[in-house]
Amino acid sequence: MADDQACKYLIPGLDRGLQLLLAFGEQHKEMTFAELHRLVDMPKATAYRVVQTLEHLGFLERNPRTNTFALGIKVLRLGFEYIASLDVAQAGQPVIEQLRDRSQCSSHLAIRDERDVIYIARVSAAGSQINQVSVGTRLPVHQTSLGRMLLTSATREEFELLYPQEQLPGSGPGTPADRETLWQMVQQDKARGYVIGESFFRHGISSIVYPIFNREQRVEAVVSIMVPFDEIPKADRERLRREVRDAAEKISGFLGAPPQANVG
Repeated sequence: MADDQACKYLIPGLDRGLQLLLAFGEQHKEMTFAELHRLVDMPKATAYRVVQTLEHLGFLERNPRTNTFALGIKVLRLGFEYIASLDVAQAGQPVIEQLRDRSQCSSHLAIRDERDVIYIARVSAAGSQINQVSVGTRLPVHQTSLGRMLLTSATREEFELLYPQEQLPGSGPGTPADRETLWQMVQQDKARGYVIGESFFRHGISSIVYPIFNREQRVEAVVSIMVPFDEIPKADRERLRREVRDAAEKISGFLGAPPQANVG
């Protein structure tokens, strides 16, 4: 009964137009009108008018050489604009879940707020004994491998505004004590395209960190995994690095970054 009531408010023309658009997919990227009509449940004359309307509005494009139709730029623009509207946590959450499953390591997303790293999403590996950071945790940028990667888009001027003093606050073992040392480390990380931090911030915990780029090709966030070893086993090192790289590239793509933005 509820379905019948809802059907009273459907717009037949819109319904038919969406049926035609949904007929396009992996197996049907380009179709003639006859092929398209066979896939939809509507009279031929109706289908023809709908196709003409969608072509006029830019949702379908006709190839005059083959007389076939394909999805138009308007459809692609809708998809890209929706994806671009997602924030990093929305776009990245399912990706870091896949990363956790593939790597068997706890996975994280983090952003930078001035001189702090902020964790915005995390998923824990099954049976992990690592004391996990929680969403919202803040850590000093200069004391973490995630923070260094987040600085790789900063210009020298931006960097010096961020750290006006030569000495860095609260530096501990293994972390840079002065601004110039941090800058040089960040430039090395930028050239490499990723960071592997072994017991850098916490003894017995290693991390692999990759940048996430936005459409302006600036580092928007980072994705990382936590590996419960002082040093990542050589047998796993390259595989884990590739897993994190692939996750970062996928999220960057969701944010509209061109593929060439990612390196390493």
